[in-house]
Amino acid sequence: MKPKKYYSKAEALAALQRYCAYQDRCHKEVRSKLLSLGIYGMDLEDIMVQLIEEKFLDEERFARSFARGKFRMKLWGRRRIVQELKKRDISEYCIRKALTEIDEEEYSEALRQVLHKRFSLASGNKYERRKKATEAALRRGYEPELVFEEGKKLIGE
Repeated sequence: MKPKKYYSKAEALAALQRYCAYQDRCHKEVRSKLLSLGIYGMDLEDIMVQLIEEKFLDEERFARSFARGKFRMKLWGRRRIVQELKKRDISEYCIRKALTEIDEEEYSEALRQVLHKRFSLASGNKYERRKKATEAALRRGYEPELVFEEGKKLIGE
């Protein structure tokens, strides 16, 4: 087994700058990474402050890019995005800002896309297929009232 490398404060800062430059990170991820590198106490706090001052770490930017990415790539709904951001200890202010990244028209279209895809893949009568499609949309974090409204349109009610 390879012995764990000890990082000086300067080495850890350089490593975290690369880590944050590669992809937007939240404070919780960066703190966890520093702890895994064996950086604790005031050194950890100093590095966090420096990363924030140098704009390597920006919670609002992270929240916005997270929401945009998860919505556009994975077609997640607002509820799922909010839940995942809360898991990462993102502030309510940043969560509200992140949700502004989702266009209302795109959101409705994504919901229809999720429902139609699952509806066409499901087996059974049209009511069972609608049930499976709406359950899939709910799991992705779309609001129940929107899902059920769109679900009715699937079978022509």
